[in-house]
Amino acid sequence: MAVRDYLRERFFPHMWCPGCGHGTILGALLRAVESLGLKKSEMVMVSGIGCSSRISGYVDFHTLHTLHGRALAFATGVKLSRPEVKLMVPMGDGDALAIGGNHFIHAARRNIDMTAIVMNNRIYGMTGGQYSPLTGYGALATTAPYRNIDHGFDVVTLASAAGATFVARTTAYHVQQAKDILQKAIAHKGFSVVEILSQCPTYFGRKNRMGSAVDMLRWFKENTTKIGSKAKAENPDLIERGIFVEKQLPEYCSEYDKVLERAQSGGS
Repeated sequence: MAVRDYLRERFFPHMWCPGCGHGTILGALLRAVESLGLKKSEMVMVSGIGCSSRISGYVDFHTLHTLHGRALAFATGVKLSRPEVKLMVPMGDGDALAIGGNHFIHAARRNIDMTAIVMNNRIYGMTGGQYSPLTGYGALATTAPYRNIDHGFDVVTLASAAGATFVARTTAYHVQQAKDILQKAIAHKGFSVVEILSQCPTYFGRKNRMGSAVDMLRWFKENTTKIGSKAKAENPDLIERGIFVEKQLPEYCSEYDKVLERAQSGGS
């Protein structure tokens, strides 16, 4: 199947602002799916509420557009009832780590087989540019006109500590890397977390005087580096990109099947 076969083209043009990075992430995701040769019937996408969560409206396979912060809870139910499907859960800052924070850490702890895509634009874009758990200390937002004093989560560190068996980070600038990482994450048997830094020129960029979408993409290029690079040693402030965790542990649905077998056989 070609990339466009996975799209609901009747819903285009999309609703994202000009210059938003989320469309680029959609493109990388569809190319990853294409490379894996997955059929539409083999995939389910579950999203919550927010700019990022509108992505489920544009893919032509099974989708659920659910409640803010509860995408992973709905996805867990889908996976337990249909463990054979490839499950993708795109989320934004709050969806994943504010109201959805507990769902995030427990899905990681359980190692349930799905791919959580954290589309990190460091702002609540759909509701007016409020600061989020990923905005970061010192940044400006509509609800932080005198600068944010909350320190942001490190998605990679949080996911790794919670037990995710695949953890990666990339950006909307590094489109080939994004596609390759998403492909590996979807194929991985276990809970996968892929953080993708995505520009929001409408709110975060404008408030923080970061310039146009092109300027924000240039910022990703100049302020990130591959894991373990010499550049990181020379400049510790650079954000590392790549795969941080990739390991195999018992997957939740497979372990749950064993519980059912023991219960049905009267064993312990």
